[in-house]
Amino acid sequence: CLSRHRLRSFDDNCIILLESAWENHEDDGIRKMYADAMEEMSSKNYRFVLVPIEEETLKVVDNPQHGKNMFALGLLAEIYQRDVSIIEKQIAHIFKHKSAKVTETNVQLVKNGQAWARENLDFQFDIETIPSEETRVVMNGNQAAAVGAVAAGMEMCAMYPITPATSVSHELASIIEDFGGIVHQAEDEIAAAGVALGASYGGKVALTVTSGPGMALKTEFLALAIMTEIPLVVLDVQRGGPSTGLPTKVEQSDLLSSIYGQPGDAPRVVIAPRSIEECFHSMVTARRIAETFRCVVIVLTDANLATGVQQFTKPEFDVRWQQEPVDFSPVPEGLRPYEWDPETGLSRRIVPGTPGGAHTVTGLAHDEESHVSYEPESNERGCKMRSRKLAVFQSTLMPPEIHGDQEGDLLVIGWGSTQGAIEEAVDRARADGLNVSTMQLTFLSPLEPGLKEICSRFKKVMTVEINYSDTVGDPYITEETRRYGQLAWLLRAHTLVDIDCWTSCPGQPLRPNDIYNSIIAKGATL
Repeated sequence: CLSRHRLRSFDDNCIILLESAWENHEDDGIRKMYADAMEEMSSKNYRFVLVPIEEETLKVVDNPQHGKNMFALGLLAEIYQRDVSIIEKQIAHIFKHKSAKVTETNVQLVKNGQAWARENLDFQFDIETIPSEETRVVMNGNQAAAVGAVAAGMEMCAMYPITPATSVSHELASIIEDFGGIVHQAEDEIAAAGVALGASYGGKVALTVTSGPGMALKTEFLALAIMTEIPLVVLDVQRGGPSTGLPTKVEQSDLLSSIYGQPGDAPRVVIAPRSIEECFHSMVTARRIAETFRCVVIVLTDANLATGVQQFTKPEFDVRWQQEPVDFSPVPEGLRPYEWDPETGLSRRIVPGTPGGAHTVTGLAHDEESHVSYEPESNERGCKMRSRKLAVFQSTLMPPEIHGDQEGDLLVIGWGSTQGAIEEAVDRARADGLNVSTMQLTFLSPLEPGLKEICSRFKKVMTVEINYSDTVGDPYITEETRRYGQLAWLLRAHTLVDIDCWTSCPGQPLRPNDIYNSIIAKGATL
């Protein structure tokens, strides 16, 4: 897609392949966008090649929309010197339930794209294929999260379909029954949270999956889980917002609402995996935290991770991924349902059917007997204990790793799926002589320890995020009134360090070149 505001993301001297049909498109607006982009490209060092994708596709199929992607795949296979026979096998596998004609047509389109590139292009790129002796898996983030949930021993997922999270339930539905679990599609987001909470109350390990608008609807049930200290895992696959927003696009705008989006004081754990591999392991981690600390754990992925595909070493199952079975041993006489340990804030999880464990459960403020209580001391103690156990959890965390030097001029902090783009941009800036490093946070509530000390080693600190922030210089925006990126706001509040930010919310993954330019601009102010 050639939009003028994205051209700045391209490196100088890059090669751009263009569908030649845009020049004569029936839509005046599209023709103008094409002409404007071409005019801007002509002023830069871009090399562009017109490719008659639609024209060539029509030689094989009647509707070019049914084949342009395969022609382009063959084109790229030739440019990057990939083995087309592997692509042919994959096509045959994908369409194995279709007629042989479907497979033959798609294979022919790939071959035609390869042949066109061989005859018309004078460039190729050789990207080394590094063999691995390890067994590797290839999957997207939603698949990884689903498999991770099963590996963690989660027995129940309740959800309502919502883009871009729905495919998590598709993957789970295809495998979880083999391990004694179920996927329940509820009538709405609120019911899905209630079903998951009820299952967890009954002793199961429950998960609910959603995206931003669904998180808003689940709010009250999440608050109930926090008040009753029923463990619950929530997977939020972030998309652009607010409201319906950008259902199929990426954004990192649910951070603050995930941490603070509940009435009252309602502490919970928030984790943000940085890669597709971490989508798998984060589900294992989330389950263990939720059950150990009897709390809500929110796993924040996004549309970029959900649909992106990555290969990684096949995880070897570890029995430690799964918690010990629920303790159904008789409750000792006199042990109260919420007999909080004053040091850790923890109490025994008592599920229905436990001998001697009968008690009421309420979302109202309650005492250690689980009796409704409006006494000031009782509410104060409940708030303290719910917060205390997360402080204990935080004490188990390690400081984040720094990519680059341990001190310097500039530290770039990111979270979630931006890790690869940020590290590429930082490596490029370091090669240009800038003293810049980066670190990517995974635990966002509570935060990983040592952040203030780490920030003190650098002259300037900035975050890079896919959400909105103000730029100082507008007549209505000052340093005092400026909106910061969500992670920047969080870190400023916790560390009292003057942390700046560079953010963008185009609905697309951040480009390394854009991040590099922001680093250069920040470096110029040192």
